[in-house]
Amino acid sequence: MASNDPLLQPYKLKHLTIKNRIMTTSHEPAYPEDGMPKDRYRAYHEERAKAGVGMTMTAGSAAVSRDSPPVFNNVLAYKDEVVPWMKKVTDACHEHGCAVMIQLTHLGRRTGWNKGDWLPAVSPSHHREASHRAFPKQMEDWDILRIIEDYADAAERMKAAGLDGIELEAYGHLMDQFWSPRTNTLDGEYGGSLENRMRFSLNVLEAIRKRVGDKFIVGIRYTADEADKDGISAADGIEISKRLQRSGMVDFLNVIRGHIDTDPGLTDVIPVQGMKSAPHLDFAGEVKKTTGMPTFHAARIPDVATARYAVAEGLLDMVGMTRAHMADPHIVRKIMAGREDDIRPCVGATYCLDRIYQGGDALCIHNAATGRELTMPHDIPAADEKRKVVIVGAGPAGLEAARVSSERGHDVVVFEAAPEPGGQIRLSAQSQRRAEMILIIDWRMAQCTARGVEFRFNTWAEAADIEAENPDVVIIATGGLPHTEVLENGNELVASSWDIIAGDVKPGQDVLVYDDAGDHAGLQAAEIIANTGAKVEIMTPDRSFAPDVMAMNLVPYMRSIQEKDVTFTVTYRLKDVERDGNRLRAKIGTDYSDLIKEKSYDQIVINHGTIPMDEIYFDLKPMSLNLGELDHKAFVDGHPQRITTNADGKFQLFRIGDAVAARNTHAAIYDALRLAKDL
Repeated sequence: MASNDPLLQPYKLKHLTIKNRIMTTSHEPAYPEDGMPKDRYRAYHEERAKAGVGMTMTAGSAAVSRDSPPVFNNVLAYKDEVVPWMKKVTDACHEHGCAVMIQLTHLGRRTGWNKGDWLPAVSPSHHREASHRAFPKQMEDWDILRIIEDYADAAERMKAAGLDGIELEAYGHLMDQFWSPRTNTLDGEYGGSLENRMRFSLNVLEAIRKRVGDKFIVGIRYTADEADKDGISAADGIEISKRLQRSGMVDFLNVIRGHIDTDPGLTDVIPVQGMKSAPHLDFAGEVKKTTGMPTFHAARIPDVATARYAVAEGLLDMVGMTRAHMADPHIVRKIMAGREDDIRPCVGATYCLDRIYQGGDALCIHNAATGRELTMPHDIPAADEKRKVVIVGAGPAGLEAARVSSERGHDVVVFEAAPEPGGQIRLSAQSQRRAEMILIIDWRMAQCTARGVEFRFNTWAEAADIEAENPDVVIIATGGLPHTEVLENGNELVASSWDIIAGDVKPGQDVLVYDDAGDHAGLQAAEIIANTGAKVEIMTPDRSFAPDVMAMNLVPYMRSIQEKDVTFTVTYRLKDVERDGNRLRAKIGTDYSDLIKEKSYDQIVINHGTIPMDEIYFDLKPMSLNLGELDHKAFVDGHPQRITTNADGKFQLFRIGDAVAARNTHAAIYDALRLAKDL
């Protein structure tokens, strides 16, 4: 029976019928190998296609020219060898009725000269982009002509690969560097008036149409308002939109609002948790209304209700749910089955993008199968034999182990000392801006409850309690406790970041937050203290502060605390602390010299990660078949654990997450998935 759900209605784009209104917009998960979209890349997109997404827009900016070297492990569209690899991606997605396009671009100044072939970055001005720091060469006429042909060559390759269309990028990249008066200082026919500044893009479109014809779909993802002084205004953006429409060479508009040349600008374009959902949706709707063009858009549309509203109200023709599909690639399948409550929520942690901007690959903070489709299952297969699995700890690692084990069909019991699940996640969610993190726990609790997992809260498990369950497998996921024993003297005088976040210790008025872990807890504690009106100094022995918070997540912290009495001190190490009347005297050194100085505070807070809570593990170890040993090769290769070194043992014993060593939420969940999937 046909559905009347607006999201499930087909959409006709030129000759192409897209089976529903949900798409993943262009993004580069940094999975290519040697610049080619090989098996890992194909499997990632195919998983979403199998689950019913209407269209996948591959590549976050496939590079059309050699002087547009990749900064996020981009696909190299300027190489002929890309054609057979893209054909494999396209064929795999087409097999499931999913339309496939690719985004093509020249990065312009948004790259570095010391990458790829070490060619200078180019742009319509010498102005450096803050994020990537290269001082570009101002383009000459022959650069312009060369790159126009590079675009056309790349488009022709994508048509040969069987794609349904292409999308050109014009936000933060070369095309809109021509458009924006901030970044175009050229004289002559490519600079000055808006008509001249758009000439390059129109020349590119003309060259592409000569190669691919009028039937091949060509769209553009562009900023229709840079939301920055002296940049493209909203009025300019509407005029640009009209000119693109009037050109007759553009088949769809994919609307962006903002600029991405700084971390704060990027974060406003792609908001993180604690920021407003769908902040640019109405503006995209205004562009659609003004131009009458097929209009796409994505910017923190994390939930089905918002996506449905966008289509039902006629604001968009296709709605992008890109980070949401990293959290759960099966969104469309679950909508069709009436299982929206089962959708794993995107919590806006933006671990995915932050990793890319630090040179890593995109990973979802709480779906460890995303990007690992070749080795990790999104759908958990049933086990051949039912087993009794006992888990100690109901944080993210323990709950993931419980979820996966219960999906395997095992009998699962979880012991938890606290009255509620969550562990460190529940602590993180104490801050309003990070409240969405608790969805990581809530979703797993719902999944576990639906599968009959037995929870025993307010229970401090001891070895005898575990033994009494007669388990086949025991998984210790007890996490860790704050590690503050880092000083030569005075460890008893300091508080932990957890003490502040949990509200167990009242903030002082003149506080040192000493953070050499560099994760969220340090800045979270500092923000809580600063919000009381206190004076705060954040100190680290590293050359930069909070590196594990990463670029986009750093932005809301800075917006919150920079306006307060907060200072940052890098490259200094806290040595020891002693009482000085009703204050604390800190001895401060540095790894760079023998310099020692002293400073007085009324409170010192330490953020130095955690130490494992592993007593029960060591108590159970002698009773286990494997003496707690983990076969690393089997663990990494995705095979079951078979070690039996203690013939008298009664059960297999493993520990995961921070019960092993201080890491992060993703690592804890990945530990649990790759262990439990083979139990």
